[in-house]
Parts: sequence; C-alpha cells; structure tokens
Amino acid sequence: MNDKRDIIIRLRKIEGQVKGIQKMIDEEQYCRDILIQISSVRSALNNVGGLVLENYIHKCLNADIINNTFDENKLNELVDIMLKYTKQR
Repeated sequence: MNDKRDIIIRLRKIEGQVKGIQKMIDEEQYCRDILIQISSVRSALNNVGGLVLENYIHKCLNADIINNTFDENKLNELVDIMLKYTKQR
C-alpha cells in the first residue's frame, strides 16, 4: 500500500481529535462544539476509508485483471465491500 504512511498519519490525527473530544466532554464544553468535532472526525474517517478502498481497487483488483483472475465473484465481492462501506446494506 503506497499510501500506508499517509493513512497512518491521518489515523493518528483522528486519534488526537477523538482524545480532544473526550477532553471536551470531560470539561463539559458546549454540545455544539463537541458535535462539530465529531463531524470533523467522521469526515476524516470517511477520507481514510476512501483511500483504503481506492488502494484495494487499484492494487488488488488490478492484479486480478492483469492475471486474468477477475471474475463475477470478484465483482460481487467489490460490490459487497462498497455497500458495507457506505452502509447501504
């Protein structure tokens, strides 16, 4: 995964944001501010998930296509992953 370093850095930032939210709750800060930070964490996680999904498509599936092992099962697996990622199922 070429973007592994970038993903790890992003996850560490998210971890820091979550710790910040915990501190905000402990300090009984405004709910509005806490909810904004939660929204920010969700967005950051979605971006990381998108990178992981993109890597999966480009690396794993591309290898299957090149090796001529891509078939309907692989396509179904991709659809299933995408549905679970977007919580449509």
